[in-house]
Amino acid sequence: MDYKERFIEVFKDNIHRDGSDRLLSYLERSDFFTAPASTRFHLSCDGGLCIHSLNVYDRLVQLLDNQADKERCFPAGTPDEEVNEMVAISALLHDLCKIHFYQSSTRNVKNPDTGRWETVPTYVINERFPIGHGEKTNFIIQNYMKLKPEEAIAIRWHMGEFDNAVKGGDRSLNKAWEKYPLGFMLHMADMMASHLDEVDK
Repeated sequence: MDYKERFIEVFKDNIHRDGSDRLLSYLERSDFFTAPASTRFHLSCDGGLCIHSLNVYDRLVQLLDNQADKERCFPAGTPDEEVNEMVAISALLHDLCKIHFYQSSTRNVKNPDTGRWETVPTYVINERFPIGHGEKTNFIIQNYMKLKPEEAIAIRWHMGEFDNAVKGGDRSLNKAWEKYPLGFMLHMADMMASHLDEVDK
């Protein structure tokens, strides 16, 4: 099974909210399944965004395997089916802001063996809707289906201390994670995926 097939399977098995079918249709029409996850860092390759989303999902599932952490993230008595849906939405969809965000380009690099400059393929950012990383993802999702507060906060703040608002002095991050610990867990899953699972890929 390839990454696109697995993504669609995990999505359909776990996400049943009104509008989810229209959202999946949008993803299939977009460049989500062919876009890179970054310009030069983790999974800067065709399909990297889909692969990264699955890696974040797998890491979040692992992190929430600890019952105590799971109970901190979800209200008591939340049915497993609902937890699974919230996990899938938060992890699989956390980076939808990267749809139609990158474009192919080239750059010059010096070949260490020959000392000559060579043109190599790369990706560059072509931001069309500069509203913010997590904010843009929430905006895209909510054009198709509603998000629960836990999901919206998790997606909004999944960049953690690397978020531009935090870098600019915004102090909402800690409050958001205190109130909705799923946000912190999603951030951890994202960091584990990009810094452990996706190194040199």
